[in-house]
Amino acid sequence: MWNWFHDFMGGIQWKDYIPDFASGNVNVEDKNHPCMKGLPASFTIEKEEWYTYDKSPRPQVHVIASVDESSYTPARTIKMGDHPVIWTNDHVAARNIYIFMGHSPDLFNNASYKTIFRNAIFWAAGK
Repeated sequence: MWNWFHDFMGGIQWKDYIPDFASGNVNVEDKNHPCMKGLPASFTIEKEEWYTYDKSPRPQVHVIASVDESSYTPARTIKMGDHPVIWTNDHVAARNIYIFMGHSPDLFNNASYKTIFRNAIFWAAGK
């Protein structure tokens, strides 16, 4: 793995995923982050693969949102415990955001996802 990317991601490595997709509830942890403007405290992503990693990136990144693995529908055994899905790495000298969701075009029918996507573009551009 490229060292810069490994560090940017919080020192994590891919471990597993839900290949046939599941819905899950995402909880906003930093409601004051500009990318979360206009979002509810929790929202549902209807169709996602929910990648898991060898550990949580939380100690190395600023977590903005996480998925509640107990909300997976249908229920799944592929879980990692503390599961951040949106974060920024404050150790990088540029505005940056990692948004895990993005494995289904159905996301563009989800108002919360579109809000995050739009907010992230404007925040990164300094608007």
